[in-house]
Amino acid sequence: MSAVIAWVEAFNGKAIPATWEALAAARMLADTFGVSVAALIIGEGGEALAAETGQYGADEVLLCADSSLNNYRLEAYAGVLTALVQSRQPRAVVAAATSRGRELLAASAADTDSPMLGDVLSLSVSADGWISADRAGYAGKVLSETVVVGGETQFVTVRSRAFKALDPKGGAAPQVSSVALALGEDQIVSKVERFETEAGTVNLTDAAVIVSGGRGMANNPKDAPADAGDAAVWKARDGFANVLQPLADSLGAAVGASRAAVDAGYIPYAHQVGQTGKVVAPDLYIAAGISGAIQHQAGMRTSKIIVAINKDKEAPIFKMARFGLVGDLYQIIPALTAEVKKRLGK
Repeated sequence: MSAVIAWVEAFNGKAIPATWEALAAARMLADTFGVSVAALIIGEGGEALAAETGQYGADEVLLCADSSLNNYRLEAYAGVLTALVQSRQPRAVVAAATSRGRELLAASAADTDSPMLGDVLSLSVSADGWISADRAGYAGKVLSETVVVGGETQFVTVRSRAFKALDPKGGAAPQVSSVALALGEDQIVSKVERFETEAGTVNLTDAAVIVSGGRGMANNPKDAPADAGDAAVWKARDGFANVLQPLADSLGAAVGASRAAVDAGYIPYAHQVGQTGKVVAPDLYIAAGISGAIQHQAGMRTSKIIVAINKDKEAPIFKMARFGLVGDLYQIIPALTAEVKKRLGK
Protein backbone atom coordinates (compact mmCIF):
# COMPACT_ATOMS: atom_id res chain seq x y z
CA MET A 1 0.00 0.00 0.00
CA SER A 2 1.92 2.90 -1.39
CA ALA A 3 0.21 6.13 -0.34
CA VAL A 4 -2.84 8.04 0.71
CA ILE A 5 -4.58 9.58 -2.30
CA ALA A 6 -6.41 12.91 -1.93
CA TRP A 7 -8.75 14.03 -4.72
CA VAL A 8 -8.29 17.69 -5.63
CA GLU A 9 -11.75 19.03 -6.43
CA ALA A 10 -11.51 22.06 -8.69
CA PHE A 11 -13.80 24.31 -10.69
CA ASN A 12 -12.64 26.60 -13.48
CA GLY A 13 -9.07 25.60 -12.79
CA LYS A 14 -9.13 26.54 -9.09
CA ALA A 15 -9.30 24.17 -6.14
CA ILE A 16 -12.26 24.64 -3.81
CA PRO A 17 -11.22 25.60 -0.23
CA ALA A 18 -12.48 22.30 1.22
CA THR A 19 -9.90 20.47 -0.90
CA TRP A 20 -7.04 21.78 1.21
CA GLU A 21 -8.83 20.63 4.37
CA ALA A 22 -9.18 17.14 2.87
CA LEU A 23 -5.51 17.24 1.90
CA ALA A 24 -4.62 18.05 5.52
CA ALA A 25 -6.62 15.01 6.66
CA ALA A 26 -4.81 12.89 4.07
CA ARG A 27 -1.46 14.23 5.31
CA MET A 28 -2.32 13.25 8.88
CA LEU A 29 -3.27 9.71 7.85
CA ALA A 30 -0.19 9.36 5.65
CA ASP A 31 2.13 10.47 8.44
CA THR A 32 0.51 7.95 10.80
CA PHE A 33 0.86 5.12 8.29
CA GLY A 34 4.36 6.21 7.28
CA VAL A 35 3.47 6.64 3.61
CA SER A 36 3.33 9.54 1.14
CA VAL A 37 0.42 11.70 0.01
CA ALA A 38 -0.55 11.68 -3.67
CA ALA A 39 -2.89 14.41 -4.91
CA LEU A 40 -5.14 13.32 -7.77
CA ILE A 41 -5.95 16.09 -10.27
CA ILE A 42 -8.34 15.26 -13.10
CA GLY A 43 -8.85 17.51 -16.13
CA GLU A 44 -6.92 19.93 -18.33
CA GLY A 45 -5.04 22.74 -16.63
CA GLY A 46 -4.05 20.56 -13.70
CA GLU A 47 -0.41 21.49 -14.16
CA ALA A 48 -1.15 24.90 -12.64
CA LEU A 49 -2.55 23.22 -9.52
CA ALA A 50 0.32 20.76 -9.13
CA ALA A 51 2.70 23.14 -7.34
CA GLU A 52 -0.10 24.45 -5.14
CA THR A 53 -0.95 20.94 -3.92
CA GLY A 54 2.69 20.57 -2.89
CA GLN A 55 2.41 23.70 -0.79
CA TYR A 56 -0.57 22.17 1.02
CA GLY A 57 1.02 18.83 1.83
CA ALA A 58 1.16 16.59 -1.27
CA ASP A 59 4.35 14.65 -2.00
CA GLU A 60 3.24 13.59 -5.45
CA VAL A 61 0.70 14.71 -8.02
CA LEU A 62 -1.19 12.19 -10.14
CA LEU A 63 -2.39 14.09 -13.18
CA CYS A 64 -4.97 12.84 -15.66
CA ALA A 65 -5.25 15.61 -18.24
CA ASP A 66 -7.69 15.30 -21.12
CA SER A 67 -10.27 17.63 -22.64
CA SER A 68 -13.01 15.04 -22.01
CA LEU A 69 -12.39 15.51 -18.27
CA ASN A 70 -12.66 19.28 -18.16
CA ASN A 71 -16.19 19.07 -16.76
CA TYR A 72 -16.98 16.73 -13.87
CA ARG A 73 -18.88 13.63 -14.97
CA LEU A 74 -19.21 10.75 -12.55
CA GLU A 75 -18.53 7.83 -14.88
CA ALA A 76 -15.43 9.45 -16.36
CA TYR A 77 -13.93 10.55 -13.02
CA ALA A 78 -14.85 7.31 -11.24
CA GLY A 79 -13.21 5.36 -14.04
CA VAL A 80 -9.92 7.18 -13.47
CA LEU A 81 -10.04 6.82 -9.68
CA THR A 82 -11.09 3.16 -9.76
CA ALA A 83 -8.30 2.21 -12.17
CA LEU A 84 -5.82 4.08 -9.98
CA VAL A 85 -6.97 2.32 -6.81
CA GLN A 86 -6.82 -1.08 -8.49
CA SER A 87 -3.29 -0.50 -9.76
CA ARG A 88 -1.75 1.30 -6.77
CA GLN A 89 -3.77 -0.11 -3.88
CA PRO A 90 -3.45 3.04 -1.73
CA ARG A 91 -3.96 2.85 2.03
CA ALA A 92 -6.79 5.37 1.82
CA VAL A 93 -8.56 7.75 -0.55
CA VAL A 94 -9.69 11.09 0.92
CA ALA A 95 -11.89 13.86 -0.47
CA ALA A 96 -14.03 16.72 0.81
CA ALA A 97 -17.59 15.73 1.63
CA THR A 98 -19.10 17.88 -1.11
CA SER A 99 -21.82 16.51 -3.37
CA ARG A 100 -19.17 15.56 -5.92
CA GLY A 101 -16.73 14.17 -3.38
CA ARG A 102 -19.37 11.96 -1.78
CA GLU A 103 -20.60 10.75 -5.15
CA LEU A 104 -17.17 10.06 -6.64
CA LEU A 105 -15.73 8.19 -3.68
CA ALA A 106 -18.91 6.17 -3.14
CA ALA A 107 -18.87 5.07 -6.79
CA SER A 108 -15.22 4.08 -6.72
CA ALA A 109 -15.58 2.35 -3.34
CA ALA A 110 -18.43 0.27 -4.79
CA ASP A 111 -16.43 -0.51 -7.93
CA THR A 112 -13.49 -1.76 -5.87
CA ASP A 113 -15.59 -3.42 -3.13
CA SER A 114 -13.95 -1.16 -0.52
CA PRO A 115 -15.28 0.27 2.78
CA MET A 116 -16.13 3.96 3.05
CA LEU A 117 -16.54 6.45 5.88
CA GLY A 118 -18.63 9.48 4.87
CA ASP A 119 -18.85 13.01 6.25
CA VAL A 120 -16.39 12.45 9.09
CA LEU A 121 -15.60 15.03 11.77
CA SER A 122 -12.28 13.57 12.97
CA LEU A 123 -9.88 10.78 12.07
CA SER A 124 -7.45 8.55 13.92
CA VAL A 125 -5.72 5.23 13.37
CA SER A 126 -6.13 2.29 15.76
CA ALA A 127 -3.23 0.23 17.09
CA ASP A 128 -4.15 -2.42 14.52
CA GLY A 129 -3.80 0.08 11.70
CA TRP A 130 -7.51 0.60 10.99
CA ILE A 131 -8.99 4.04 10.37
CA SER A 132 -11.36 5.31 13.05
CA ALA A 133 -13.65 8.29 12.59
CA ASP A 134 -16.18 10.35 14.52
CA ARG A 135 -19.42 10.90 12.63
CA ALA A 136 -22.61 12.77 13.53
CA GLY A 137 -25.82 10.82 13.95
CA TYR A 138 -29.47 11.44 14.77
CA ALA A 139 -29.47 14.87 13.16
CA GLY A 140 -26.24 15.78 14.92
CA LYS A 141 -27.48 14.98 18.45
CA VAL A 142 -24.89 12.26 19.01
CA LEU A 143 -21.39 11.44 17.80
CA SER A 144 -20.53 7.86 16.94
CA GLU A 145 -17.07 6.38 16.57
CA THR A 146 -16.80 4.11 13.55
CA VAL A 147 -13.85 1.82 12.93
CA VAL A 148 -13.27 0.24 9.53
CA VAL A 149 -11.90 -3.27 9.77
CA GLY A 150 -10.78 -4.85 6.51
CA GLY A 151 -10.29 -3.63 3.00
CA GLU A 152 -7.03 -2.87 1.26
CA THR A 153 -8.16 0.70 0.61
CA GLN A 154 -10.46 2.75 2.81
CA PHE A 155 -12.41 5.66 1.34
CA VAL A 156 -13.06 8.75 3.48
CA THR A 157 -14.93 12.01 2.89
CA VAL A 158 -14.38 14.79 5.44
CA ARG A 159 -16.91 17.44 6.42
CA SER A 160 -16.08 21.00 5.46
CA ARG A 161 -14.24 22.95 8.18
CA ALA A 162 -13.82 19.83 10.34
CA PHE A 163 -10.08 19.85 9.49
CA LYS A 164 -7.82 22.87 9.28
CA ALA A 165 -5.88 23.26 6.05
CA LEU A 166 -2.11 23.22 6.45
CA ASP A 167 -0.26 26.51 6.18
CA PRO A 168 1.08 26.70 2.62
CA LYS A 169 4.81 26.16 2.26
CA GLY A 170 6.45 28.01 -0.61
CA GLY A 171 8.90 26.30 -2.90
CA ALA A 172 7.33 22.84 -2.66
CA ALA A 173 7.84 20.87 -5.87
CA PRO A 174 5.97 17.56 -5.79
CA GLN A 175 6.74 14.86 -8.31
CA VAL A 176 4.17 14.83 -11.15
CA SER A 177 3.09 11.54 -12.73
CA SER A 178 0.64 11.05 -15.59
CA VAL A 179 -2.41 8.85 -15.14
CA ALA A 180 -4.04 7.15 -18.11
CA LEU A 181 -7.55 8.03 -19.26
CA ALA A 182 -10.00 5.27 -18.29
CA LEU A 183 -12.91 5.97 -20.65
CA GLY A 184 -13.07 7.49 -24.11
CA GLU A 185 -15.61 10.19 -24.94
CA ASP A 186 -17.78 7.67 -26.80
CA GLN A 187 -17.99 5.59 -23.60
CA ILE A 188 -19.24 8.46 -21.43
CA VAL A 189 -23.03 8.63 -21.43
CA SER A 190 -23.58 12.00 -19.74
CA LYS A 191 -22.71 15.28 -21.48
CA VAL A 192 -22.27 18.78 -20.02
CA GLU A 193 -23.67 21.43 -22.35
CA ARG A 194 -23.18 24.56 -20.23
CA PHE A 195 -23.06 26.04 -16.74
CA GLU A 196 -25.48 28.71 -15.59
CA THR A 197 -24.51 30.88 -12.65
CA GLU A 198 -27.35 31.71 -10.28
CA ALA A 199 -27.32 35.34 -9.24
CA GLY A 200 -26.94 35.87 -5.55
CA THR A 201 -25.63 32.38 -4.81
CA VAL A 202 -23.96 32.28 -1.40
CA ASN A 203 -21.21 29.91 -0.30
CA LEU A 204 -22.38 28.97 3.17
CA THR A 205 -20.25 25.84 3.43
CA ASP A 206 -16.94 27.70 3.47
CA ALA A 207 -18.09 30.76 5.45
CA ALA A 208 -16.25 31.46 8.71
CA VAL A 209 -19.13 33.62 9.98
CA ILE A 210 -22.84 33.17 9.22
CA VAL A 211 -25.75 35.41 10.20
CA SER A 212 -29.04 33.52 9.86
CA GLY A 213 -32.65 34.55 10.11
CA GLY A 214 -35.75 32.50 10.78
CA ARG A 215 -39.51 32.73 11.10
CA GLY A 216 -39.09 35.48 13.68
CA MET A 217 -37.96 37.86 10.92
CA ALA A 218 -41.67 38.42 10.22
CA ASN A 219 -42.54 39.58 13.73
CA ASN A 220 -44.47 42.85 14.15
CA PRO A 221 -45.02 43.82 10.49
CA LYS A 222 -46.82 46.99 11.58
CA ASP A 223 -44.49 49.24 9.61
CA ALA A 224 -45.22 47.55 6.28
CA PRO A 225 -46.44 49.96 3.57
CA ALA A 226 -50.08 49.76 2.57
CA ASP A 227 -49.26 48.26 -0.83
CA ALA A 228 -46.85 45.63 0.55
CA GLY A 229 -49.27 42.73 0.05
CA ASP A 230 -48.52 40.12 2.71
CA ALA A 231 -47.19 42.37 5.48
CA ALA A 232 -45.35 39.58 7.31
CA VAL A 233 -43.52 38.49 4.17
CA TRP A 234 -42.61 42.09 3.34
CA LYS A 235 -41.31 42.62 6.88
CA ALA A 236 -39.16 39.49 6.75
CA ARG A 237 -37.69 40.20 3.31
CA ASP A 238 -36.96 43.78 4.32
CA GLY A 239 -35.37 42.48 7.51
CA PHE A 240 -33.07 40.10 5.67
CA ALA A 241 -32.00 42.84 3.25
CA ASN A 242 -31.78 45.84 5.55
CA VAL A 243 -31.14 44.39 9.02
CA LEU A 244 -29.28 41.08 8.72
CA GLN A 245 -27.29 41.93 5.59
CA PRO A 246 -25.61 45.03 7.09
CA LEU A 247 -24.49 42.96 10.09
CA ALA A 248 -23.20 40.25 7.77
CA ASP A 249 -21.37 42.84 5.67
CA SER A 250 -19.70 44.36 8.71
CA LEU A 251 -18.52 40.91 9.86
CA GLY A 252 -17.57 39.64 6.41
CA ALA A 253 -20.21 36.95 6.87
CA ALA A 254 -22.64 34.98 4.74
CA VAL A 255 -26.41 35.21 5.26
CA GLY A 256 -28.23 32.00 6.11
CA ALA A 257 -31.81 31.08 6.93
CA SER A 258 -33.94 28.40 8.52
CA ARG A 259 -36.20 26.17 6.46
CA ALA A 260 -39.25 27.99 7.85
CA ALA A 261 -37.95 31.27 6.46
CA VAL A 262 -37.20 29.73 3.07
CA ASP A 263 -40.55 27.92 2.87
CA ALA A 264 -42.35 31.18 3.70
CA GLY A 265 -40.64 32.89 0.76
CA TYR A 266 -38.52 35.29 2.82
CA ILE A 267 -35.23 34.31 1.11
CA PRO A 268 -34.10 31.84 -1.60
CA TYR A 269 -33.26 28.20 -0.86
CA ALA A 270 -29.54 28.78 -1.52
CA HIS A 271 -29.38 30.33 1.97
CA GLN A 272 -31.03 27.44 3.82
CA VAL A 273 -29.11 25.88 6.71
CA GLY A 274 -30.27 22.59 8.15
CA GLN A 275 -30.92 18.93 7.51
CA THR A 276 -32.50 19.70 4.13
CA GLY A 277 -30.19 22.60 3.36
CA LYS A 278 -26.50 23.26 3.91
CA VAL A 279 -24.54 21.69 6.77
CA VAL A 280 -22.17 24.37 8.08
CA ALA A 281 -19.49 24.65 10.75
CA PRO A 282 -18.46 28.33 10.96
CA ASP A 283 -16.38 29.92 13.69
CA LEU A 284 -19.37 32.13 14.55
CA TYR A 285 -23.07 31.44 13.90
CA ILE A 286 -25.62 34.13 14.76
CA ALA A 287 -29.21 32.84 14.81
CA ALA A 288 -31.79 35.64 14.72
CA GLY A 289 -35.45 34.76 15.13
CA ILE A 290 -34.71 31.02 14.84
CA SER A 291 -36.35 28.77 17.42
CA GLY A 292 -33.88 25.94 16.87
CA ALA A 293 -35.86 22.98 15.55
CA ILE A 294 -33.88 19.75 15.43
CA GLN A 295 -33.71 19.92 11.62
CA HIS A 296 -31.98 23.29 11.82
CA GLN A 297 -29.68 22.16 14.61
CA ALA A 298 -28.51 19.30 12.37
CA GLY A 299 -27.10 21.84 9.95
CA MET A 300 -25.23 24.13 12.37
CA ARG A 301 -24.63 22.19 15.58
CA THR A 302 -20.87 21.97 15.02
CA SER A 303 -20.45 25.76 14.83
CA LYS A 304 -17.69 26.83 17.21
CA ILE A 305 -19.59 29.76 18.77
CA ILE A 306 -23.38 30.13 18.54
CA VAL A 307 -25.16 33.38 19.39
CA ALA A 308 -28.96 33.21 19.67
CA ILE A 309 -31.32 36.18 19.44
CA ASN A 310 -34.99 35.43 20.11
CA LYS A 311 -38.01 36.87 21.90
CA ASP A 312 -38.88 33.49 23.37
CA LYS A 313 -36.53 32.73 26.25
CA GLU A 314 -37.65 29.07 26.11
CA ALA A 315 -36.61 28.62 22.47
CA PRO A 316 -34.52 25.42 22.03
CA ILE A 317 -31.76 27.40 20.30
CA PHE A 318 -30.69 28.85 23.66
CA LYS A 319 -29.75 25.39 24.96
CA MET A 320 -26.95 25.12 22.44
CA ALA A 321 -25.92 28.77 22.27
CA ARG A 322 -22.74 30.10 23.89
CA PHE A 323 -24.39 33.54 24.15
CA GLY A 324 -28.10 34.31 24.21
CA LEU A 325 -29.99 37.58 23.82
CA VAL A 326 -33.70 37.64 24.68
CA GLY A 327 -35.47 40.45 22.90
CA ASP A 328 -36.61 41.95 19.60
CA LEU A 329 -34.07 41.23 16.87
CA TYR A 330 -35.12 44.44 15.11
CA GLN A 331 -33.75 46.38 18.08
CA ILE A 332 -30.80 44.13 18.92
CA ILE A 333 -29.33 43.58 15.44
CA PRO A 334 -29.03 47.28 14.43
CA ALA A 335 -27.38 48.07 17.80
CA LEU A 336 -25.04 45.10 17.36
CA THR A 337 -24.20 46.20 13.81
CA ALA A 338 -23.40 49.74 14.95
CA GLU A 339 -21.10 48.43 17.71
CA VAL A 340 -19.33 46.04 15.31
CA LYS A 341 -18.71 48.85 12.83
CA LYS A 342 -17.44 51.07 15.63
CA ARG A 343 -14.99 48.49 16.92
CA LEU A 344 -13.80 47.48 13.46
CA GLY A 345 -13.52 51.08 12.32
CA LYS A 346 -15.98 50.69 9.45
